[in-house]
Amino acid sequence: MKAFTVLIVDDVPDNIDVLRRVLVPLDCKVSVAISAERALSILEQITPDLILLDVMMPGMSGFDLCSILRKDTRFYEIPIIFVTGRTDDISQGFAVGGNDYITKPINADEVIARVKHHQERYQLLLQLRSLNNELEDRVRQRTAELVSTNKLLREEINERRYMQDRLKYLAEHDFVSRTHNRKALERNIVEIISQPTENFKPAFYIAIDLARFRVVNESCGLIAGDELLSEAAEMISLVAGSNAFVARLSGDSFSVICPTDNIEHVSSIASQLHTEFAEFTFNWDGRHFDIGATLAVVKIDQSITSFDQVLMMADEVMYNAKRDGEQSVRYFSDLEEQASRQNTRQNWALRLIDALKYDHFRVYFQQICPLSGCVDGIHLEALIRLYDPDNDCLIFPDNFLFAAERYQLIADIDRWVIRKVCEFLSTHPRQQQRIKQVAINLSATTLRDPHLADYIQDSLEKYAVSPSKLCFEVTETEQIIHVNKTSSILEQIKQLGCSIAIDDFGSGYSSFSYLRDFPFDHIKIDGIFAREIEHSEASLAMVQSIVDVAKKLNKPCVVEFVENQTLADRYKSMGIEWGQGYHFHKPEPLNEENLERCLSRKPACEESL
Repeated sequence: MKAFTVLIVDDVPDNIDVLRRVLVPLDCKVSVAISAERALSILEQITPDLILLDVMMPGMSGFDLCSILRKDTRFYEIPIIFVTGRTDDISQGFAVGGNDYITKPINADEVIARVKHHQERYQLLLQLRSLNNELEDRVRQRTAELVSTNKLLREEINERRYMQDRLKYLAEHDFVSRTHNRKALERNIVEIISQPTENFKPAFYIAIDLARFRVVNESCGLIAGDELLSEAAEMISLVAGSNAFVARLSGDSFSVICPTDNIEHVSSIASQLHTEFAEFTFNWDGRHFDIGATLAVVKIDQSITSFDQVLMMADEVMYNAKRDGEQSVRYFSDLEEQASRQNTRQNWALRLIDALKYDHFRVYFQQICPLSGCVDGIHLEALIRLYDPDNDCLIFPDNFLFAAERYQLIADIDRWVIRKVCEFLSTHPRQQQRIKQVAINLSATTLRDPHLADYIQDSLEKYAVSPSKLCFEVTETEQIIHVNKTSSILEQIKQLGCSIAIDDFGSGYSSFSYLRDFPFDHIKIDGIFAREIEHSEASLAMVQSIVDVAKKLNKPCVVEFVENQTLADRYKSMGIEWGQGYHFHKPEPLNEENLERCLSRKPACEESL
């Protein structure tokens, strides 16, 4: 029997060596390619039974190679397992035709388990082909002996059917959860929406996102994560019942199709699932994790035209629930209203894409001023506006940032601001010398980018800007505080020589432990929260406690929305060092003339954040 052949495609020799050693117990024949282009050349000479494909490579990426192979009938059926260190790559890998994924750093048990799965599928395929060939030969040879050989043929046909059924099962089921996979889910939904109008039977789609799968996966390992998915799938199947169709969509996302138009019945299932997950504790190696879930319910009626539309509607509901910080059950109830909002956001997304392409964004700035003493030079915050060429007007960020976050454009916008600020400082060296620091806001999405610090460093070096000139403001949100990688990324930025500020402190998830655990240099107190000190003794005490703790930690404070001298004096008396607001400076375009006007104000003693 032909040896099981694996083609490893990776530009890092050490990764290839690790995978070679891991595959030794499986008795595979291994070929290697150090680039996607070399892999295409090798595939003209051999046809492997499995491809282990790295994502990030010079030149052609793993995603591009996978897309090419899926369009070539010679290689369409070859299983492709992506090898990646980024969880964000997983969904894109499935979208371009990948069959599975292995995460970096490479775990030998995971590699063996996943390769064995595809090796078993390969052996079944070989057996099926062999049986097909043998069956065809015997039919031709024994046509004259049909009566005497019927029993034998029936047995062989049954065996062939068994192999076909087994292959179909493997093709439509998820290896980890043993539920249906995305391919089977799509087929099921397409069958529902393709029913004749006169006999149409509606159904309900329930999307389920586990709340803490990533925590388990990252703290206990992939095997623990797989076990959690398996237990979750068993719970979902039990609650949903035998008539429901259960599938794992991707990652920590499951789907349930209930073949009924009885909303009360579906609501009962969704509520029970929510309760079960709220009470579910996952135990692993002496550790205990409370696993919650968010559920979105969508009715599949005759207004639905595609599988993607169902996912889009469920994603809309799920996104809103998660944005509000809820683990709840939500329903897609008002289709026209929801569709209108979604179309509006999609239109914004297209406008933002054009704005990035045609440079329609504008950088504004607002001065940050000392409440006592004075400084030699100025501190600024960079602000963004969107220029609308059709109406010749500027649009404030409140109108478009939600769409930017929703359609994953916010990181590109943040990078645009970083580049433009560095470019301005580079082209105005005299002004750069007198600017102490420019504050730039970073979103939660941007802070999940492992290459952010590299981009900042490249921009600083390209435009010859001192790292001390930049301060990155991180808004105090749950998404920031609870992302494990945030602290390490902030540390990388700090190591470049830039400063870090926590923005809008006091507005939502305030905890003094954040000031201790995260590498912030100073604190910006939320202006709306701070203004309440005029009417609330409790707010006064809270703001004063923030200032007192900040002084103990040697972290200066900035207060926002200072609108008059009375507020400025009050904040000064509380020990707040810096103020920002219309009382000092109204935002204006970042250009040489406006900056010179700020710089021309009377300088005095030096003081810095």
